[in-house]
Parts: sequence; C-alpha cells; structure tokens
Amino acid sequence: MKQSQLFTKTLKDIQKDEVSQNAILLTKAGFIHKEMAGVYTFLPLGLRVLNKIKNIIREEMNKVGSVELQMTALQDKKLYEATDRWSDEVVDNWFKSKLKNGTEVGLGFTHEEPIANIAAKYVSSYKDLPFSAYQIQTKFRNESRAKAGIMRGREFSMKDLYSFSKNKEEHEKFYDQMKEVYMKVFTRLGIADQTYITLSSGQPFSKYSYEFQTVSEAGEDTIMIDEKKKIAINKEDYSDELVKITGVDPKKLVEKKAIEVGDIYSLGEKYSKAANLKYTDKNGKESLVYMGSYGMSPSRLMGTVVEVNNDKNGIIWPQEIAPFKVHLINLKKDLKDSEQVYYSLQKEGIEVLFDDREISAGVKFADSDLIGIPFRLVVSDKTGEDIELKERNSKKVELISLKSVLKKII
Repeated sequence: MKQSQLFTKTLKDIQKDEVSQNAILLTKAGFIHKEMAGVYTFLPLGLRVLNKIKNIIREEMNKVGSVELQMTALQDKKLYEATDRWSDEVVDNWFKSKLKNGTEVGLGFTHEEPIANIAAKYVSSYKDLPFSAYQIQTKFRNESRAKAGIMRGREFSMKDLYSFSKNKEEHEKFYDQMKEVYMKVFTRLGIADQTYITLSSGQPFSKYSYEFQTVSEAGEDTIMIDEKKKIAINKEDYSDELVKITGVDPKKLVEKKAIEVGDIYSLGEKYSKAANLKYTDKNGKESLVYMGSYGMSPSRLMGTVVEVNNDKNGIIWPQEIAPFKVHLINLKKDLKDSEQVYYSLQKEGIEVLFDDREISAGVKFADSDLIGIPFRLVVSDKTGEDIELKERNSKKVELISLKSVLKKII
C-alpha cells in the first residue's frame, strides 16, 4: 500500500476524554476512530491488525477440531427467558429493542442459549459427541462505563467457542486442552510472557473458572502471581481454598495489575436443560449434554498488545500482527529507486507500507515510529545504492544492500 493512497492520517490532537493509552496511540496513529464512548471504527490500518488477530485465533481453534459458524446478532427473548437471563435484574447490560410487530429482541451479548438451541436440532446420539463450535462476531454490551479504549467497549469483536461433551470427564479433557490453546494464541501475539492462567471463583456458571490475565498497569484487575509456576489467583477471589487448588506458596505471591484477555467456563447442563439438548448412550439411556464456554476478544487483545508494547514515540507491533512488515520511506525527489525496492519486496510476498508522500523527513520518521511497523527502510541520496534498515524495537541503524535486506526480512 502507498501511504499517499491512505485517506487516514496521523493526528496530533484527539478527543480530550480519551484517557487510555491504547485508544490515544491507536487514534493518533490512524488505526481507529471513536464514534462515541465504547464504540470505535476500525480504519484501514486497524482493520489489518484486527483481521490478523482474528486469523491467529481462527487457526488455533481449527487445529483442535473446532468448527466455525456465525450466529445472529438479534436474539430471541424466549431462549433467554428459559434460562432466566432476559430480566434486566439478572443481566443488566442488554441492548434491547422491538420489531415493528411488537416482538422484543435483544442484541447479542453472548450466545450460550442460541448455540444450545441449534445443537438440540442435530444431537441425538452419543455418536454425535463430543464437538465444539465457535464464531468471531460483533457483541453488544451496555456497559455503565467505557473508559479503557478498545479494551472495554459497548460494541466489540468476540470469539466465543462452545464445547459439547457426553459428561464432565470428557468435558474436562477439552477444557484443559483449551488452556494450552489460549496460551499458544498469546504466544503468537507476543504477550505470553506477561500472561498468566488465573483461577477465579464466584462465576455464574461454575464454582471456579480460569481467566487469562496479562500484566499491565492499564488493567482493571489485580492478580496474585506465582511467577515460577506461571499461575495466579484473582485477588478479588483470593481464598485458602484457591491457594490449595493451585498449589501456590502464599508467601511467594506477587501482586500486580492485569488485563483479562480471555476466560473459560464449565457450563455444565444448565443450557442443555433449557434447550432440551439430550443424547442417548449405548445402552439407550438419555442424558443431558455437558457444555463449556470459551471467550476471547480480538479487539480487546489488540488494545492489550498496544498497552504492553509501546514507547514515548508510539506503538511497537509484534511482527505477526503488524499492519505491514516493512515501512518503506522515500527521501529522494524521484520515486524510481524507492519503487524498485517496493516492488522487489512485494515480489517476495512482503507486506509494505510505502511512504511516497511529499512531506518532510522528520514528519515521515515521526509517523513511522507512531505507527510502529517492525522494519523501517529508508531510501535517500545519503544511502546511495544501499538502504537504511532499522527495526522499530531497536536503536541500531544499518546501511545494507537490497539483497541483504531481503535475506534479513524474509
């Protein structure tokens, strides 16, 4: 992509009510646009990052045999009345409306009821189990406060996966596997070293559940970490019982703020019962299906990556989710030499943002640091036939040939 063709630009001034680091940097760098509190448009650069995060999640879910579908945003009141979740006293962050015929509908904030209802149409035998299905879809939640940028929105992207098993034992095998799958996602996003599997209690679906918490001062939670075991306990739920379950040494726990980047729940038979989701075993006995729920927000993850990967000059994107791998900057009056580099990189399948704009070198360098693409290449009269190479997370600057650039970047 040529930067002159981008209709978006970097910004110096943004809305004064924006206080979170992720929203400030992403807005200034031209990745997102704030429509209202908790509601953001993903601009071309931001959408590229968001789609890469979604694809990483998709790949890791597919590897464990989960299948993708897309459920509706409009929700049937009757399904949620059956589980006592339609009432505002039970769930206080619904967005609700009415059709022209007076029928009440909700905008999806989660999809346990619909997926159980769908599964009931297809599951009848033990041979139909186990399986899991997921979607990556826009969710809507009427949050009372939305001050964490894209990490806590009223409209946001969510991957929600649901597992269906014959019994608790079969469910727990998949549940434990998902802990590893989630950590693989975080590894690819470059935040695994700061992310801890965190035990919490008092959840609506089960006595205990696991969260995945990334250490950051921008976090809304406080966790008690056993850094050696890479496990933590949510401080809000800290108890002797949870200490015993995790096997941590209370004296070695370190207290830190963190961002919740994922969660997994055992749902048991609650939603199966409401949807009449049953199967018949080998002996002809009928039983309810045992369910699990696994959440992860691509947009929240994007905000988290920015919170933990930035400096005074801007964002520092991990290579796998950067909008482009290379930021090519032309400082010559003629674009000929830079275009040769541009097309050579493209030929090798390297994603390039080509700054071909007629503006000062200082502005180009400042924009490059702010946008945060992993590799910066500069073609100028000073570099001659060579190219200046600098990595975003390094101060080292090299002057090398195009051939060497290709070897290093590929």
